[in-house]
Amino acid sequence: QVQLVESGGGLVQAGGSLRLSCAASGRTVSTYVMGWFRQAPGKEREFVAAISGSGGSTYYTDSVKGRFTISRDNAKNTVYLQMNSLKPEDTAVYYCAQRGGVFGSILTTPFGYAYWGQGTQVTVSS
Repeated sequence: QVQLVESGGGLVQAGGSLRLSCAASGRTVSTYVMGWFRQAPGKEREFVAAISGSGGSTYYTDSVKGRFTISRDNAKNTVYLQMNSLKPEDTAVYYCAQRGGVFGSILTTPFGYAYWGQGTQVTVSS
């Protein structure tokens, strides 16, 4: 059984930083595309960042480029999202997700991901 557990969310002032973690069990985070999505109240779930199965490729939505960094620690079977220069518009529930197929392509649609965590709240105050 695959489980993804996010942590690291919280309340931070604009300009601050947070690091989200996604600990996986039941499957490795390597060889599968791992992604981060977020959902603000009243809005659809949107893509934030993803890392390829090999770890050699990353992809970010335009609004977080240069501020967020996705990374992976295979030994800890954990994926991270380092978020710097946070803005109030970054406020959302952040979800970790994993694609189902081995070495699949990075996708930005949530429908391409088979496994999801429960989410962690990030609130950025102005």
